Amino acid sequence: MTHDAQPARPDAATPAGLADLAQGIRAWDRTEREHLAMTAAWIASGAPLYRTVKPDVPPWHLVSYFVVLDEPDHRVLLVDHRKAGLWLPPGGHVEVGEDPWHTVVREAREELDIQAEPWPTAGNSPFFLTVTRTRGPGPHTDVSLWYVLRADATGVISYDAEEFAGIRWLAPRQVLAEPSATLDPHLHRFIDSSWRGWGRAPTGRADMQIRLRCLCFARRSVGHNDD
Repeated sequence: MTHDAQPARPDAATPAGLADLAQGIRAWDRTEREHLAMTAAWIASGAPLYRTVKPDVPPWHLVSYFVVLDEPDHRVLLVDHRKAGLWLPPGGHVEVGEDPWHTVVREAREELDIQAEPWPTAGNSPFFLTVTRTRGPGPHTDVSLWYVLRADATGVISYDAEEFAGIRWLAPRQVLAEPSATLDPHLHRFIDSSWRGWGRAPTGRADMQIRLRCLCFARRSVGHNDD
């Protein structure tokens, strides 16, 4: 069975299944705890969860992001999103009745022409969640589930030029050096909180590998900072 053919949770597209999916994410900081609570209340309200009309109907809807890591060098892939005017992880809106993991699989093929291969310690479950008000025409709120994939940067040789003006591979410290106004508003938070507990920025490849493994394991077992 290929990685992107991994079976979905049978109920992942139902409100109950999505609520369980979100509950499986351990809050890393106060902001994520607030976003998880907002998401739980939104799902429980019975409001529609999927976008049905571009760009803003309903005003809140589900998105799947996928953070692609270059396995040899542990760099992060960012895309220059034309409509958002920001550097973001790839991803897309979850279609009606679609498992959010299958959104990752579909978007990885459509946007980057790659197979969605989950990072071994992350699997095909989300590890981070954000609630974000979008910029530009038709502003709305994206409830985004963040997944992590692995890929060799040399194998990512094409991208959807209609959606993206370009792509970049950046080390975590390079992401943190980018002006926050040019990125997804939670990307600095994600990078910073992912490695802050070790007291210094990740240095070499082995250091990065150890930290990522610790991060994925810890997020599935206990919560972290209250900042």
